[in-house]
Amino acid sequence: MKRFKELIRRLLRGPWADQRTYYTVFVAVLLVPNLFLCVTEPMPWLGKAALLLVPGGVWMGLFALARRPGLPLWCLLPVLVFGAFQLVLLYLFGNSIIAVDMLLNVATTNSGEAMELLGKLVPAIVGVVALYVPTLILGVVSARLPDRLSDAFRRRSLWRAAFVLLVGGGAMVGARIQDPAYRAKYDLWPLNIAYNFTQAVDRWQRTARYAETSRDFRFEARSERPDTLREVYVLVVGETSRALNWQLYGYDRPTTPLLMQEPGLVCFRDMLTQANATHKSVPIMLSAASAEDYDVIYTHKSILTAFREAGFRTAFFSNQRPNGSFIDHFGAEADTTLFLKAPATPGEAAAEPYDEELLRAVDALLTDTSSGRGDSRKLFIVLHTYGSHFDYQERYPAREAYFRPAVYESVGPDLRDRLVNAYDNSIRDTDRFLSRLIGRLRALPNTASAMLYASDHGEDLYDDRRNLFLHASPIPTYYQLHIPCVVWFSADYDTLRPEARAAARANARKPMTTNIVFHTMLDLGGIETPYRNDSLAVSSASFRVRPRHFLNDHNRPEPLDRLGLRSPDIDMFRRMGLDFPAR
Repeated sequence: MKRFKELIRRLLRGPWADQRTYYTVFVAVLLVPNLFLCVTEPMPWLGKAALLLVPGGVWMGLFALARRPGLPLWCLLPVLVFGAFQLVLLYLFGNSIIAVDMLLNVATTNSGEAMELLGKLVPAIVGVVALYVPTLILGVVSARLPDRLSDAFRRRSLWRAAFVLLVGGGAMVGARIQDPAYRAKYDLWPLNIAYNFTQAVDRWQRTARYAETSRDFRFEARSERPDTLREVYVLVVGETSRALNWQLYGYDRPTTPLLMQEPGLVCFRDMLTQANATHKSVPIMLSAASAEDYDVIYTHKSILTAFREAGFRTAFFSNQRPNGSFIDHFGAEADTTLFLKAPATPGEAAAEPYDEELLRAVDALLTDTSSGRGDSRKLFIVLHTYGSHFDYQERYPAREAYFRPAVYESVGPDLRDRLVNAYDNSIRDTDRFLSRLIGRLRALPNTASAMLYASDHGEDLYDDRRNLFLHASPIPTYYQLHIPCVVWFSADYDTLRPEARAAARANARKPMTTNIVFHTMLDLGGIETPYRNDSLAVSSASFRVRPRHFLNDHNRPEPLDRLGLRSPDIDMFRRMGLDFPAR
């Protein structure tokens, strides 16, 4: 405490005894995110000028309104918090402002996931702490300093601020001429953060009202098959698994050795996700929503309800924590819902099981002869895995680490080999999980069964000169878009409907996106409903290739060639033999 008081006394001498010094420092600190965004964001040069001039003029004017600049600085604490968030985001993704999806990711990420990530972002955290904490301390010093900004200085500063704002406004007009897509609410920091925050709040509230807005929805579904036939269908939703690291897709490491030996498997080579954030990508797979028509998600129920209406007993088993997203709402529609990581009692520490524990829940359901809700002879199960979500080294037992070394204390391009080893080990764990699940389905006597696996999105792993890491960046990359998708058919299902496997094989190399999952599962299960579209079912001969879209941050469909993909991404599309729109 004595040292701190001595530091304050020293600050109150020399230039730090003059409020004009604080005025200048505070304006400069608030413009730091803008300076970085000028470098990282693709916008016309007049847009970059406006990015500095307009906020600069606002800050100059605000600090000139008070005789002690430290007072308005503390009033701007939310701006400083978002500034720190923005700089960490740039450290992670290399570009883009804080997006709506990023704000929702924060709201739907549990504390365990957050700590796993924050523990590996020490450089970025140290940097923002070193910038903003001293600034806030200086704000306290300024607020208690006997010195005041003179009336003459404040008048001059207000005139200067007005001039800077005028020039900045002209730059905004010029930026709109240079690029008609330029919008202040999207491109001017921190106005764009305020806009995105209001959008995030609106989406969260609409999601919270889902039970009310979807209450009267009906699929009018029925089964096309006789009640006496036993059927079991399983949809496995993967997590953060990218096709590039699957041996099935040509990867030169043995990451899927068991699935490589599975004769009943059909692998879809050109599957892209329609969203790179779990809270949007998974609901697209579980419902009729798509990038092209996403808003139906607020009024339609999920595929679990469709199977229930058709007389199936349904179950939703998740190895992720409840987070208030549509995934929770959809899971609650099942006859049996289980979140393995949800604390049994309030205050109890959450469990951290591996995906293998989901098989115990499946075993219990497969051997349950009670009627329950629906006919126990007909089962539909959704498994939401934790797959390859960061922290990769925590996704599998240490004894199963095939690729070594796979232990790391932080992240960075220099540790890529270890990160990739751990990531590949997590995919081997998914391989074991799927192989054992298939084994259980195969062992069911006189049962028509099928399993579909698709990952929600991929991941960046410092793959090229951009040094990008993780997923959910506002502008996706090839590595986040290209995902694995496989379907397995039992021998009894082949007898029941041999044309399904034939259609799947015929469609295996066609371009598709994750909105096919909903329709494919309905087709596999023989669920007849007006909401089923066989032109989107890869197990149907009616499947048709369509232009592919990605659901952008403002929930609008963007064609692949307008996503802002960089040349390294397009090169990877070509290298992997994927369809990409010709320019």
